[in-house]
Amino acid sequence: MSEFNETNGLKTKVEGRDLIIERILHAPRNQVFQAFSESEQLAGWWGPKGWKTENREFTFEPNGVWHYGMRCNDKSQGEFYGMESWGKAVFREIVPLEKIVYVDSFSDEEGNEVENMPEMLITLTFIDQGNHTKLIMRNQFASVETLQQVMDMGVVEGAASQMECLDDHLEEKK
Repeated sequence: MSEFNETNGLKTKVEGRDLIIERILHAPRNQVFQAFSESEQLAGWWGPKGWKTENREFTFEPNGVWHYGMRCNDKSQGEFYGMESWGKAVFREIVPLEKIVYVDSFSDEEGNEVENMPEMLITLTFIDQGNHTKLIMRNQFASVETLQQVMDMGVVEGAASQMECLDDHLEEKK
């Protein structure tokens, strides 16, 4: 088991084929859970800075589908400007205010899964800390090699940027 690395309030560690990410969010648990469980809120912050998210489908229930696309709208990101990235999640388990479990995969604009791209089993755990919430994201991959592929794609940097977007969103909601 490795120790946590910390960068800008984001703690990460790898355990076998799992990437674990932790962040303390400065909002009560119900507010953080809503940011993940309400389509309009999720589209308002999901993705790294400079990217805009569109939810094509969002059925927040077990076996429900979340099909989303992100487009870079920040010209300062150079070659990424105008790029699109599509994903599809299928919710497996939802425990209100406590946990969301889903399988996330790369997809095309129509929601077809992209072959030979990594799939992740993601478990989000929301821990009540009064006016704050500890969010634990456990991302499980099919293999250590698949995890390394996603690490090489910049998943930790993307998650850090995404959590900053979530921080900004939660601050606006106060």
